[in-house]
Amino acid sequence: MSKYTIVMVRHGESEWNKLNLFCGWYDADLSDKGKQEALSAGKAIKDAGLVFDIAHTSLLTRAQETLKSILKEIGQESIPVQKTWRLNERHYGGLTGMNKAETAAKYGEEQVHIWRRSFDVPPPPMEPDHKYYDTIVKDARYANELKVEEFPKCESLKLTIERTLPYWNNTIIPQMKEGKKIIIAAHGNSLRGIVKHLDQMSNDQIMGLNLPTGIPFIYELDENFKPVVSMKFLGDEETVKAAMAAVAAQGMYVLFLSEFRDMEGIF
Repeated sequence: MSKYTIVMVRHGESEWNKLNLFCGWYDADLSDKGKQEALSAGKAIKDAGLVFDIAHTSLLTRAQETLKSILKEIGQESIPVQKTWRLNERHYGGLTGMNKAETAAKYGEEQVHIWRRSFDVPPPPMEPDHKYYDTIVKDARYANELKVEEFPKCESLKLTIERTLPYWNNTIIPQMKEGKKIIIAAHGNSLRGIVKHLDQMSNDQIMGLNLPTGIPFIYELDENFKPVVSMKFLGDEETVKAAMAAVAAQGMYVLFLSEFRDMEGIF
């Protein structure tokens, strides 16, 4: 029997998603399509009759704006919103701002393949001479969140999960135990970390999962926070599959969903 319900949503398409650039901790805005996706996410949540006591999001605008749009649509703008760097997107280091073609030209197809397919091999670090180094590292929003020595220069998915899960375990789970109904608006990789943990996916399985932008999904958990219902999307099957395929086509991850989950179990 399910005891807890939590809703998660990846932010709507960003301007850099649209351009197929490695975005990471760069604070890209939502694209026009992303704004519409956020609005649609709010409508889907409203239609499902879901209400929340508290919301969680990252320190990045695209996730915050997605959450803001959702809460406005469902008439819950007054609930507390907790923001943390631990829900930020994976830090793409020196690749930040580059597209796939530029990355392959600079580092070679074989190395790019390793970064794209590996669970624990990070991209090259972001050095002080990087175009976006000052923009990201000296961003005032991190001043009270991260010590200088803690600030990542790059992250693999493994490293992203290692800084996301403590927030899940130490903040979100205690709130659920208190009876709080929670929504998380975050990013593809920080949410994949939570999904991997909940569904006990292997490294290969999580590397094959593409979370679509702007489509909320629900987990129902038992008293031990084990899934009773996993990744139930608030959308029709064809729309969700098309959205997943679109993410895969961006060149970041290849969708091998059938390797680890019966498609009927998702929707």
